[in-house]
Amino acid sequence: MEVVPVKAPRQFFSKAVSDDRIRFKIQPSLGLVYYGQVNGFSQCCLPRKGFQAAIGVSSKIRASADFARKRPKRILAPSPRGPAPKGFMPKSPVGTSSTHRREQRNNGEEEEGPTTSSSIPTETITSSLQSNQVKEDSRFEEEDVSSEKNPNVTVQRGTEGVSNEDNQIESEEEEESYEDDNANTDESKGLVTIAKSEVEDTIDEICLEENYLRNQNGKKQVSSAETEASEPESAKQNEILESREKEGSLSLKMDMEASMRKELLARLANENFSRGNKMFYHPEVVRPGQDIEVFFNRSLSILQNEPEIMIMGAFNDWRCKYFTNKLNKSNLSGDWWSSHIHVPSEAYKMDFVFFNGNDVYDNNKQTDFCITVEGGMDRFDFEDFLLQEKSRELEKLAKEQAERERQAEEQTRIEAVKAAIEADRVWAKEEIQRRRDILQESRRNAVRSIDNVWYIEPNDFKEGDLVRLFYNKGSGPLAHAKDLWIHGGHNNWMNGLSIVTKLERSYVGKEDADWWYYADVTVPDRAFVLDWVFANGPPKDATVYDNNLKQDFHAIVPRCIPEDLYWVEEEERTLLRLKEERRLKEEAILEKAERTACMKAETKERTLKRFLLSLLHIVYTDPLDVQAGGTVTVFYNPSNTILNGKSEIWFRGSFNRWTHRMGPLPPQKMLPADNDSHVKAIVKVPLDAYMLDFVFSEREDGGIFDNKDGTDYHVPVFGGVGKEPPMHIVHIAIEMAPIAKVGGLGDVVTSLSRAVQDLNHNVDIILPKYDCLKYNQVKNMEFHKSYSWGGTEIKVWFGKVEELNVYFLEPQNGLFWKGCIYGSSNDAERFGFFCHAALEFLLQSRFHPDIIHCHDWSSAPVAWLFKDQYMHYGLSKARVVFTIHNLEFGQQFIGKAMTYSDKATTVSPTYSKEVAGSRVVAPHLHKFHGILNGIDLDIWDPYNDMFLPVPYTSENVVEGKMAAKHALQQRLGLKTADVPVVGIITRLTHQKGIHLIKHAIWRTLERHGQVVLLGSAPDPKIQNEFVNLANRLHSSHGDHARLVLTYDEPLSHLIYAGSDFMLVPSIFEPCGLTQLTAMRYGSVPVVRKTGGLYDTVFDVDHDKERAKDQGLEPNGFNFDGADSAGVDYALNRAITSWYDEREWFNLLCKRVMEQDWSWNRPALDYLELYHAARKY
Repeated sequence: MEVVPVKAPRQFFSKAVSDDRIRFKIQPSLGLVYYGQVNGFSQCCLPRKGFQAAIGVSSKIRASADFARKRPKRILAPSPRGPAPKGFMPKSPVGTSSTHRREQRNNGEEEEGPTTSSSIPTETITSSLQSNQVKEDSRFEEEDVSSEKNPNVTVQRGTEGVSNEDNQIESEEEEESYEDDNANTDESKGLVTIAKSEVEDTIDEICLEENYLRNQNGKKQVSSAETEASEPESAKQNEILESREKEGSLSLKMDMEASMRKELLARLANENFSRGNKMFYHPEVVRPGQDIEVFFNRSLSILQNEPEIMIMGAFNDWRCKYFTNKLNKSNLSGDWWSSHIHVPSEAYKMDFVFFNGNDVYDNNKQTDFCITVEGGMDRFDFEDFLLQEKSRELEKLAKEQAERERQAEEQTRIEAVKAAIEADRVWAKEEIQRRRDILQESRRNAVRSIDNVWYIEPNDFKEGDLVRLFYNKGSGPLAHAKDLWIHGGHNNWMNGLSIVTKLERSYVGKEDADWWYYADVTVPDRAFVLDWVFANGPPKDATVYDNNLKQDFHAIVPRCIPEDLYWVEEEERTLLRLKEERRLKEEAILEKAERTACMKAETKERTLKRFLLSLLHIVYTDPLDVQAGGTVTVFYNPSNTILNGKSEIWFRGSFNRWTHRMGPLPPQKMLPADNDSHVKAIVKVPLDAYMLDFVFSEREDGGIFDNKDGTDYHVPVFGGVGKEPPMHIVHIAIEMAPIAKVGGLGDVVTSLSRAVQDLNHNVDIILPKYDCLKYNQVKNMEFHKSYSWGGTEIKVWFGKVEELNVYFLEPQNGLFWKGCIYGSSNDAERFGFFCHAALEFLLQSRFHPDIIHCHDWSSAPVAWLFKDQYMHYGLSKARVVFTIHNLEFGQQFIGKAMTYSDKATTVSPTYSKEVAGSRVVAPHLHKFHGILNGIDLDIWDPYNDMFLPVPYTSENVVEGKMAAKHALQQRLGLKTADVPVVGIITRLTHQKGIHLIKHAIWRTLERHGQVVLLGSAPDPKIQNEFVNLANRLHSSHGDHARLVLTYDEPLSHLIYAGSDFMLVPSIFEPCGLTQLTAMRYGSVPVVRKTGGLYDTVFDVDHDKERAKDQGLEPNGFNFDGADSAGVDYALNRAITSWYDEREWFNLLCKRVMEQDWSWNRPALDYLELYHAARKY
């Protein structure tokens, strides 16, 4: 016999029924009833004819011999979902499935002896109920089936029933248990009335069940086999009974809850009405995710005479989930109306008003009604929630946009493929017709033999046949040749050379047999005509040919395929060939584009990291890449700043250029860091941050500040949902590459604008419409508008240059119809008029730029014209940034622009120091900054350079530069040799150190190197000097020196790539782009230490520490002084390294190629400057 323990479930509620002899516990079952082995009692409880089982409540009687020794164990009921409202449930929780499982009954076998029967007479129970009132002491007391010592009920499995001891109803109970039941009488009075009728119904059901059991006990016990056979049916019936019991339990519970809820709401309504409150809600503690009911007393409101009441509201200060519901008249006494509202999970507050559905509102005296939601988000959590929602929405929109773009690109690609296929088909038809015409001519000239020259055996053959071709060498120029070869093809040499074989001597029975030779030849497939010549050797070795007097030999193929079929097949073959060629070409282009994009991204990432570490000796963050939604530690070293020696350092910060919705962060005292003199502060970064802004001070209330010379410290934040709003920058300039370029100014205007635009800002350029513009490099140029100013009409044209918006101003007074950019006697007047006209154009076009950027003396008037005449008349938003490209020209204009500009720059940090003492710069050092120029990586890219024989990257720099060197030597007529090549690309002026250039040329030739110079002189005298030098060099060192005294764009690319060294010996150089471009192509710079040359070239022997401070490695050779000794010192070391340390030199070429001298870094610096200017 197997004993199965069944854990007793918790009971929901109980009442005691007793008489003088015994006490019974009658318990409604309100949950799942657990059953053990099915026995006779369970079978007797099944529905049967004449007996309807009670549905909804199941009860059982529990009595045992040791009942007096068992104290019921109190256990907690499971909590309902959501918080229980105040007053809704009793203090002692009521379980939903806490009734005891029905005890197993005897299977009907009667036993003799003085034992108590397991069947309890109905009369006994009834009389007990009549003589004893139902106790009210256990209203919500949780009671276990068993005692604390034996919490389980055991059911014995078997076919012979259970023992009499198990069927005994014990008649004694401890007085302590009875007193404990009575202790809760007062607490449970409220449920007596509710439960009384249900208990009486349950007792009736039990009586019927016991009568049926008594009848069944008189029957003979069924056999074990029959019992086992009936088990499945009994189990199914038990399941039905359990389901009915559950339904009844839930129904009873719902009825009880509804009754108590009604009482609670009535109490709340009375309390609130007595206090004059026109509104209350239930439950009284509102939590996220709940459904609540809002009650409104119309009689206390301005809406007391309105027939219809509605509620309108939202959550979290009216920021999400708007709703409008109609209120219904409630069953509460008084004029109470109500509506059910769902509280969303993100709510921390509910705001609402009541109205009549039209224009009469009760808004709680203009303060609105509100309910606080507890246990969920707070205000800041909700802000993050909104940001996350916005992020998901933006991500969704971005995916949708990307999909639309992908589909558009795919459609464009499909249309392009269709167009290409059609173009291929047209070309194939034309090509086939051309070849057909040529072949027709060949067939007309083809013969089967030429007497005493050649013939073929057999004379009737087809494609694939092996034929023997005989040749009489005495018939032509090969009479004295030792060997004879045939070089042949077919169909007018359609597939080139396809037949090459040596002829053998023929011993045919002819009189002149010694002159005849033969070769066995296989007729090519699809051949109409055989074409060949005879030679005295194989291809590449032959020197004498018999080519039939330059007509070649042609033999007709007698049996060939039908001509029409051949040409149809040839056209299809041609189309397939074109398709495959196009596919391979497209794949190569795509692969190259992907690699180019990958290299640019990697370069930009390295540059950004270098930018973030540029102030490592002062400030840095951990992590370096600050992420939105995380925390960041800011480390600061005051010993290298104005706050050196201060006893305290305070961190003061915010986000998004000090514009974040949360405002400035509270000042935070920085704590000592683990590393030396640094202090640190920890900052939590919000999800919508895109920039972390901060300064440092000596005290909490301020004092001395370190604000990075007025620009503040800024660190970009990644991964946030917020994006930096784009600025609008307008450049007003008189040069722009490549359409109006004279010097470096034009390169800067174009390249800086592109770099800033790539950082998601809006850039426009205003340029004079010269009559000498390179219009072929302006896309979609069209008339934009015209306006009058300065007594003349000014036409405005719009076009795209290098993907930039350009507005061309064309005054009809002819100021820019001079055929040149500079060089007129009235240049100052021309450019001054242009500057004024440009500002007038901005005003009349209602442009509102953030920054107006003007350059050098030529557009310097913009600064003071703007401040005097336009700043207070419609262009007040703009700030002026002025850049000095070369202080040697127009100092008067530059000085005035420095006075009026908000920020001023020059093109390198060292040059800014060199000119700091100038009288036009010195008074304005507080707003003067040196920002290095860069080069355009799309224009100067050896991997995509059409002017180079072999594209290359740093990975194959040696092979790429060697191919470029050979191409350069061949183009300029230099000796093709592996020697060091020194390149010089420059304007020939005194500023560029022309005396040092001349010396370097002779020094290189002495070291057996080659020299290539490209450039011209604006001064005719200097130009003539170099013409004479060129003549002299070309005559004495023609295979090692070449001077090209003009400008040649394709040749400049080849010189940058083919040179080993690039010489830049400038006397002064504000920035210099030549050395930067040279490094891009893997050429090592040799420069003089001045201006931007000093900032970009770090000597391999002397500048290791200086390079390390900039996050770089040494990259060239430099020298001090302006004499021949200085040039020799640098140039000799460079050439010696090429001769003696070639492997090290090749690594140096790779290193300089991988350094980023693009506009990636300068663009970031200029953006910081633009933002700083906007603060004024």
